[in-house]
Amino acid sequence: MKPSLFESIWNFMSSLASTLSDGRLAGRIFDERQLGEAIGGGDARRYALVNRALKDGTLIRLKRGTYLIAQSSGAEAPHPFVAAQALLPGSYVSFETALSYHGWIPEAVYVTASVTPGRKTLEFETPVMGRFSFHPLAIQKYQFLVGVERVKLGTLTAFVATPLRALLDLIALRKSGWTDLGWLTSGLRIDEDHLFSLKAREFAMLAGVYKHKAVNDFLRSLELDVSADRSPSPGASQ
Repeated sequence: MKPSLFESIWNFMSSLASTLSDGRLAGRIFDERQLGEAIGGGDARRYALVNRALKDGTLIRLKRGTYLIAQSSGAEAPHPFVAAQALLPGSYVSFETALSYHGWIPEAVYVTASVTPGRKTLEFETPVMGRFSFHPLAIQKYQFLVGVERVKLGTLTAFVATPLRALLDLIALRKSGWTDLGWLTSGLRIDEDHLFSLKAREFAMLAGVYKHKAVNDFLRSLELDVSADRSPSPGASQ
């Protein structure tokens, strides 16, 4: 006998509860295919039940075709960096977001900003995880993930720019030119100890990443100033 609407809704909620208990979707962001595999049934039934779950708050839609199970269902929300890569696969977290994550700037950041391999700037406003932005940069072929690390966040991972890569991405986005270290320590409020901790290999690794001359000039000037300021002065004791 065909189940009633009430029975269908009950079965759907039971399917979600089972999915949460076995950990397949708990604390994760998933697409329609994954959701369909979890709850089963035909397309029409699944569509109706998903809409019902969205209305009662069991499911949260981050963007079309991308979902998150509400925390009230017992699932811990994934980190915003993980959400960023689910919203736009192939991207990595950078700019002020990564600088704040690494402790290089003191200000709180309210947008999760990433670099996209695409050609268009995209923004998403989500109901529970805030705003996400994705920006394209002029990067040399095969250099997109140079200076980008895979970071473990809870049980999941995300790609995050290293501090120097995040800084250079920001320079590329703003189309800024080099002035002096004061612009970084006063303007961006980066502690100079962070700058002086940079190693020669970090500069060398990023030397061939960007297409624009201004960013490469910035990198060279920063390395020269950092090297000069931490070198012993003439006549200093050896």
